[in-house]
Amino acid sequence: MVEWTAATAPSLEDIETLAEATRAALPEAFAGAAAQVVLRVEDFPSEALLEEMGAQDAFEITGLYEGIPLTEKSVMDPGGPDVIWLFRRPILDEWVARGDIELGALVAHVFVHELAHHFGWSDADIARIDRWWE
Repeated sequence: MVEWTAATAPSLEDIETLAEATRAALPEAFAGAAAQVVLRVEDFPSEALLEEMGAQDAFEITGLYEGIPLTEKSVMDPGGPDVIWLFRRPILDEWVARGDIELGALVAHVFVHELAHHFGWSDADIARIDRWWE
C-alpha cells in the first residue's frame, strides 16, 4: 500500500527529468536537432500566452513549441533558441483525470508532440516514436 501521507506531487524538476529522459531516448537521427531545443517547465502558461492562444482556461494547455520549425527555418531567421514549454499543473490534471497512464508516458507524449512541431512532423512521424496513437 502507498503511504500517501509522505507523498508529494511531482515537482517542476520531476517533470523536466521525465521530459529529458524522453529526449535522451530519441532515435539518433533526431537526437542532435532535439538537443538544440531549450526545455522550460512551468506550473501554468502565462496570462499573455493564454490570451495569445485564445485559451480561457490555463488547464487547456499542457505544452507549447515556440520557434520556427526546421522545415521552414532559414539562415535569415532571427537568432534565439527554439523552446518547448511543458506546463506541470495541466499535465498533472490530465494524468489524474485519465487515471490509466503512467506520468512518464504522458510527459513523453506531450514533449514528443511539441518536438514534432519543431521537426515539422506529421502524425505518422510522431507515431513511429510515440506509440500513443495506437
